Amino acid sequence: MAESLTLPKQVIRKRVDSMCVFTAILILSAPLAAQRHPAIDPTKVIDLSYPFDNSTLYWPASPPFAWNKDTWGKDAQGKWYASATFTTSEHGGTHIDSPIHFAEGQPGTADIAVRQLIGTAAVIDVTTQASRNPDYLLTTADLERLESRHGRLTSGDIVLIRTGWGKRWPDAKSYLGTAKRGDTAGLRFPGISEPAARQLAARRVKGVGIDTASIDYGRSKDFLAHRVLNGAGIYALENIANLDRLPETGATLIALPVKIAGGSGGPVRIIAILP
Repeated sequence: MAESLTLPKQVIRKRVDSMCVFTAILILSAPLAAQRHPAIDPTKVIDLSYPFDNSTLYWPASPPFAWNKDTWGKDAQGKWYASATFTTSEHGGTHIDSPIHFAEGQPGTADIAVRQLIGTAAVIDVTTQASRNPDYLLTTADLERLESRHGRLTSGDIVLIRTGWGKRWPDAKSYLGTAKRGDTAGLRFPGISEPAARQLAARRVKGVGIDTASIDYGRSKDFLAHRVLNGAGIYALENIANLDRLPETGATLIALPVKIAGGSGGPVRIIAILP
């Protein structure tokens, strides 16, 4: 303990990050008796994902989520059996944008190492700015304010941008700026500026997430935040739920997408474990 008091914050964060992964491995491999008393307090677990159903929001040009019952009920012997089929775009609801999404030659969904999907959540709150300006772009000054309080961001961090847009879900007009199918010109919500994206890439963070439909703001035509971050091998998590329940630092984030070989993204179940 005395040693940790003299270490730089970056080193301490890396050690904490490694301990989180090690703890997860221990829980999965522990005997049943030990699992009756889990190391993770269930009351500290926050679900950061929206369910997939008829109300799930997608990019206006993407097909909506569809779920159909194939066999659902009791057979002639009275025994229950249920099976359904779903179809979905890789980029709708709570999902991941793999680096290949906007960067040729970068990893697809199945190629992202599990260790990259587990990290320390660093939450940057811009809800006040976004409430005044729906086109607000995260700035380098916003990043530096977080770092002034908690230390420089590191390669163990997953940076989450809290804009307050989550309270608008699932109202398409309020959340996306438009409820019209195919109306990409009407999109309006906050995102990340190119300079801030470059600073995040320079910090070599594990991933970046946001509680809007895209890390690029709704009116973007060039998607520079995607191009910069995906080009640096950094994935994006979009349409994150319940970011208002996380502290600025200290929570452990686990984001596990459907393992689609070669995928440009996919639905993801994200949880946070509070400190």
